[in-house]
Amino acid sequence: MIAIILAACSSEPQYATRAEKLLAEIHDPSSDYVMVISHRGDWRNYPENSIPAIESVIRMGVDIVEIDLKMTKDSVLVLSHDQTINRMFNGKGRVSDFTYDSLKTFRLRRAHSITTDSLHVATLEEALMVCKDRILVNLDHAWGYYDEALEVAEKVGCVDQILMKGSRPVAEVEAKFASHEKNFMYMPIVNILTESGKELYDSYKEMGLGTQIAYEVCWDRNTPEVTECMTEIVEGGAKAWANTIWGSLCGYLDDDAAFEKGFETTYDRILDMGVTMIQTDRPEFLIDYLRSKGRHD
Repeated sequence: MIAIILAACSSEPQYATRAEKLLAEIHDPSSDYVMVISHRGDWRNYPENSIPAIESVIRMGVDIVEIDLKMTKDSVLVLSHDQTINRMFNGKGRVSDFTYDSLKTFRLRRAHSITTDSLHVATLEEALMVCKDRILVNLDHAWGYYDEALEVAEKVGCVDQILMKGSRPVAEVEAKFASHEKNFMYMPIVNILTESGKELYDSYKEMGLGTQIAYEVCWDRNTPEVTECMTEIVEGGAKAWANTIWGSLCGYLDDDAAFEKGFETTYDRILDMGVTMIQTDRPEFLIDYLRSKGRHD
């Protein structure tokens, strides 16, 4: 009876799955919880875009796993960043030139080019089965496969968990969404210091920045325009996403700089801009830091 009363009095929302909690966060622009996005999974310890790399970041407490899509010759969506298999498989050639069964005969390589004993290419369906109810998914290199990816996600039952991003014109995104009854979340990518990036940003600004869940802002120099953009996004009712995976995407306030020089000159400056979504190549390192600040509890 006491337990029932305590549960009823608790102000903490109750969620059936971890994914539900994360969806509440991504749809809440006022939350100061910082969502951690792991770039290609835990590629420092497992082959990038592999099932073990995804499982690892789920165990860490990562909120969103970023994965990349390619399509085989027989129209199977698989996880691969590159157009070719030369770097991450023990073979050569283009993904699109292999059937799925042929592609499975190759083994994945770790980041330091050592071929694994038994890991093979993962399909999008296999990856989503692992992620369902457990973590959100960011599909990259995927706009060209939107219809096919949506079909896979509908089959698995996790459309709501998926965020797709891109630099497509507003009209193209609206037309694509109008052709489906249910859609992925979508996030514009804005290279704010380039002419094309500014034009894209202005087109969303005309619609109202709050019409989008978030904006991935990229910048290679720390200028007042960057700070102004971040402020407008947050005040407009959306989330701001920063990539700390390498310096040219975040004014060199990146993961390696944080690791080498400290948080104060890197991650703290990112947070001060109002960013509440960070894509990282050092997820465990970033999560520890955010938890020490009370921003990933």
